[in-house]
Amino acid sequence: MADVLKDLEGRTIVLGMTGGIAAYKAAELTRRLQDHGAVVQVVMTDAATRFIAPVTMQALSQRAVYTSQWDDRIQNNMGHIEIGRAADIILVVPASADFMAKVSQGFADDLLSALCLARDCPLMIAPAMNRQMWSNPATQRNVVQLRADGVVLLGPTAGDQACGEVGAGRMLEPEEILDDVIAFFQPKLLQDKRVLITAGPTFEPIDPIRGLTNLSSGKMGYAMARAAQEAGARVTLISGATHLTPPRGATCINVQTAQQMLDEVLAYVSHAQIFIGVAAVGDWRVANPSHEKIKKADNPTAPVLEFIENPDILATVAALPDAPYCVGFAAETQDLDANAEAKRRKKGVPLLIGNLAQYTLGQDNGDLVLCDESGLFRIGRADKLTLARRLVAEIANRIGRP
Repeated sequence: MADVLKDLEGRTIVLGMTGGIAAYKAAELTRRLQDHGAVVQVVMTDAATRFIAPVTMQALSQRAVYTSQWDDRIQNNMGHIEIGRAADIILVVPASADFMAKVSQGFADDLLSALCLARDCPLMIAPAMNRQMWSNPATQRNVVQLRADGVVLLGPTAGDQACGEVGAGRMLEPEEILDDVIAFFQPKLLQDKRVLITAGPTFEPIDPIRGLTNLSSGKMGYAMARAAQEAGARVTLISGATHLTPPRGATCINVQTAQQMLDEVLAYVSHAQIFIGVAAVGDWRVANPSHEKIKKADNPTAPVLEFIENPDILATVAALPDAPYCVGFAAETQDLDANAEAKRRKKGVPLLIGNLAQYTLGQDNGDLVLCDESGLFRIGRADKLTLARRLVAEIANRIGRP
């Protein structure tokens, strides 16, 4: 199992909990935040303690849990001041409709609401409530006010609810909240940039069952999509078949063949400022695919396949009159430096990322070389998300040049 990235190392997070059945998810979230290096200080409302015991959260966080603004363990009985001083962020999970109303109107009648009012750090909340409560005009007015005040809302999403109904108001899962918190702390190097990314393998049919594909897992492309989104970009991901989940909030279009991928790229590229071609696109396709399964019994000799060349997606985009900033990826098996530079020149792109396929395809880690007009340099071996974040920084630096 790959080591967990310490994305929150050195961060102190005040985890506020309000009353709601989703409070049980805060227990898992606490552990996940700690896995990523965060110090978690739990503050609970009285209603929250009716759903999960403070001793549980104390055992998980390994820190005292505070529930009262009159707690004499806190210096000068000023918990609403002291607790927040060390916080990098206040994260309220779950946030009830009542708590959202309090914060939007500036009420401070318990420790957690007073802490939010007296804060000197960002506030993130993950709403959790019945669908009627979420859609109520009063709640929606509070949502508008909270966002106008700079509060970051995480969700909610739609789905099954504890009341037995289905609809909007369901709290995000701990892993989704964790990803949003990590993303919040990433530098916004591509804020509001529109980024188009291809990822995964293509598949060229031989018949309705068989086809030509490759060993790409899509991990690097999906890591690039996540890193770009963390950096503030609006991401469109065009993906071949993978078992991966795209970043929440990204637009994802699934395709199979190289021609389908090109068609979707051309449909979206006019809106993109950056194009990153990570997909492992097949160089050839079968010219005469069968519409029926090719049966061995009907063909005593091996079938003869004719091939034609697939379109070059990266070169096509780079040659457009108003082309976005283009970044290509090249998987090689030998002579990486020479082949990467030759491919960059042939395709006409300003930046090409080379890697040795035998050490990268399907793996969680990679070892990349960057190739541009100034030469080649290596960024070292690392997990693919770390590499993707470094590449985003490289791209941001290049497009930011006068």
